[in-house]
Amino acid sequence: MEQTMEKMSSSSRLSEAQSDQLTKISEGDKMKSSSGGSNEVTKEVDCQMTLSRKSSRNQVLVSPGRSGNSGRNIHIKKGKSAQMKFEFDDVGSGPGATLSRASSASLGFSFSLAGFTMPPDEIADFSPFSDDDDDIPEDVEAGTRSKFQMEPTLQIYLKFTEVTYKIITKGVASTGEKGILKGINGAVNPGEVLALMGPSGSGKTTLLSLLGGRLTDHMISGSIAYNDQPYSKSLKSRIGFVTQDDVLFPHLTVKETITYAALLKLPKTLSKQAKEKQAEDVIRELGLERCQDTMIGNSFVRGVSGGERKRVSIGNEIIINPSLLFLDEPTSGLDSTTALRIIHLLQDIAEAQKTVITTIHQPSSRLFHKFDKLILLSKGSLLYSGKASEAMEYFSSIGCSPLISMNPAEFLLDLANGNINDVSVPSELEDIVHLGKSGTHTMNTKPSPTAVHEYLVEACATNVAEETKRKLAIRTSWDRETESSDIRYAKREWGASWTEQFTILFCRGIKERRHDYFSWLRIIQIIATSVILGLLWWRSDVHNTKDLKNQAGLLFFIAVFWAFFPVFTAIFTFPQERAMLKKERGADMYKLSAYFVARTMSDIPLDLLLPLIFLLIVYFMAGLRLTAQAFFLTMVIIFLCILAAQGLGLAIGAAVMDLNRATTLASVIVMAFMLAGGFFVKDVPIFISWLSYLSFNYHTYRLVLKVQYGHITSVVDGIELDGGLKEVGALAAMAIGYRILAYMSLRRVA
Repeated sequence: MEQTMEKMSSSSRLSEAQSDQLTKISEGDKMKSSSGGSNEVTKEVDCQMTLSRKSSRNQVLVSPGRSGNSGRNIHIKKGKSAQMKFEFDDVGSGPGATLSRASSASLGFSFSLAGFTMPPDEIADFSPFSDDDDDIPEDVEAGTRSKFQMEPTLQIYLKFTEVTYKIITKGVASTGEKGILKGINGAVNPGEVLALMGPSGSGKTTLLSLLGGRLTDHMISGSIAYNDQPYSKSLKSRIGFVTQDDVLFPHLTVKETITYAALLKLPKTLSKQAKEKQAEDVIRELGLERCQDTMIGNSFVRGVSGGERKRVSIGNEIIINPSLLFLDEPTSGLDSTTALRIIHLLQDIAEAQKTVITTIHQPSSRLFHKFDKLILLSKGSLLYSGKASEAMEYFSSIGCSPLISMNPAEFLLDLANGNINDVSVPSELEDIVHLGKSGTHTMNTKPSPTAVHEYLVEACATNVAEETKRKLAIRTSWDRETESSDIRYAKREWGASWTEQFTILFCRGIKERRHDYFSWLRIIQIIATSVILGLLWWRSDVHNTKDLKNQAGLLFFIAVFWAFFPVFTAIFTFPQERAMLKKERGADMYKLSAYFVARTMSDIPLDLLLPLIFLLIVYFMAGLRLTAQAFFLTMVIIFLCILAAQGLGLAIGAAVMDLNRATTLASVIVMAFMLAGGFFVKDVPIFISWLSYLSFNYHTYRLVLKVQYGHITSVVDGIELDGGLKEVGALAAMAIGYRILAYMSLRRVA
């Protein structure tokens, strides 16, 4: 008890001492102030004003690019406005009040107590209310995030008027048109983040694809202007497009993924070292240093987290310093903290005077307040277009306001879905229900979702759309600033030469597919098959015709196995990489020919090892012809067969682009080639004999027989063992011809 009393007594004495000290300092400052120390007061006021502005930044709904646009309005949340006014009042009451407030731990630092002052900007930088520390807790998976710094870029002002998009629907009896977008208007300036919001099926992704130049259908009408100019192919190099699904190679690391993007996208005037340095800078800016050596992964391969994977996708696009950045639901599947960090990242990117447009499904209230502009869609129609900070005020003005406290985004999505539970109903809608004009009624006499939708669309057309179109028709400061920058002729030279593209894609292909080719499952499959064959034909020496026919069965199985195996491996190549190919070709990362040659060539060194292991086991266990020449010729023949079979698989996969149909078609073709291979049917009818010459099994089998038994006999089971040059020529022609067919088929989809 006595100890407790002593502690309370000492605490009281300490408090009194601190109070006396503050009083003395305050009185001293007052004396300085009365004797002409007004400069110190002015500096203190400026410091506190700067600190207050920094502390309220997260509640300021303004363009991230506000530094260069003094004419824009700043909308500050009432709570923070009141706080700032309170701070200004305290500052105005004298330095003593400022010192008292600054001594509180929750309001930052007081440098006057230490006997020196610092510039206001430096005090603001030390403020505990900075973006990176106050509003959002530190994301463990993201590491330390620094402000995003990028080189100056061409500023592009995007505006669109009466954008309409239709698709043709084919029914059983008739064909019609379906409207996906119906007269959408809007604009976004450099330095701003525009959010496209709406329920599923409202047309968000379609509008994003139209604005990003990913849809060029003739069913599009309306005007989309980039600095008052139409879309052109030269604009591709200035657009970054992040798809909803992260299209990345799972077996590449984070650093490899961004580095390969840098090597392919950045201007060829830069050296390789400069490109790699820029990739490292992007990794650091995105906070990916901790996981840069981790594989991307997928559902079958363990890799980075969802937030890190999304940042890698963004890094692949911002590596080229785009003027326009489009993102399709970048926060889908992420927790609220990681999603908020992604939106903060978009704000940082926009601050570099880039135009950022993103679709968002159902953001949290913190995310919603981070957007500068908002477009709300429902069933392809426009419900709102304007500043995100004014959306709630607009819907309140037309009679729709929440009756309970709720997330603004949740309220807007309820309206877009026609759900008016816990929402005040405007008198116009009530009149429609009572007069029976809504067409359908509910049991509780509430307006139907259709009536709500029609009312909101009509209200938007009356109150928002016309005003938006009027503003878009007026030349703004952005129009005047950007009229001198002709994006049609401002195309920069970027990318690598054809040889560099081939080299980069070849190395990337080797690194990505070595994990699949050399998986333990595949190696065990090859070894187990070769051991079984070696045991079945153990030391099968050829002493007579019967032994020769018996061993010929092994040779035919080898010809069939190394035709069947590569076909069904190659079928998956282009269907599995179609999304990646479409994404990278859409950004003009490389030429299709460079990709195709590199993709097919990178398989060759990988395809050599497993057949070599197979043949080393089977050849000596089965007692085939034990000469170096015979072994190496057999290896070359099998390799030619693999190339021909692989070409067929590539052609089928590229032509069909559907794994189920491609597998079915390949099964029929391989079976026909096997039956016409010369082992099962000796006398093929003349009307179908052409099938044998198309079969790589047929040519491979004849060549292997020639190598193994050509020194013994000239005829094996009715097959004449001639020179073999035409068989080699046929296999080489197939290997090349099937690949040409695959390339021509691939051009249709890429």
